[in-house]
Amino acid sequence: MNAAASPKPRPNLLQDLHEAIRRRAEEIYFRNGKILGRDLDNWAQAEQEILRESAAGQTRKTAIVLRVSGTEYIGEYNPESSDGYRPGEFGLGAFVPVRFHGDKMFVKRSNGKILETTIVKIR
Repeated sequence: MNAAASPKPRPNLLQDLHEAIRRRAEEIYFRNGKILGRDLDNWAQAEQEILRESAAGQTRKTAIVLRVSGTEYIGEYNPESSDGYRPGEFGLGAFVPVRFHGDKMFVKRSNGKILETTIVKIR
């Protein structure tokens, strides 16, 4: 049997769950404009979302929001295939090179890598 095909043991499921909630709370913090003093609210929302997704067995996707010429584009991406992109990588109001193709939005990161997203909402 190929070693890459064998399942990897999960050393600490509670630690993994805690880390997933922490990352989601951070995403919520950035998505909501970095409002201070909402730590517990962000954590509670993140915990609900993660537990709901875990129960449903969903593959989690996250979103990035960009404003181009007054129009807001929300693009979903899969964190597992985002090549290390982390929410908050782009500062609020930062200039971000972006290219659109159909329902795809390609965002150029400061390291030169491209974050590919699927546009799910335009406002």
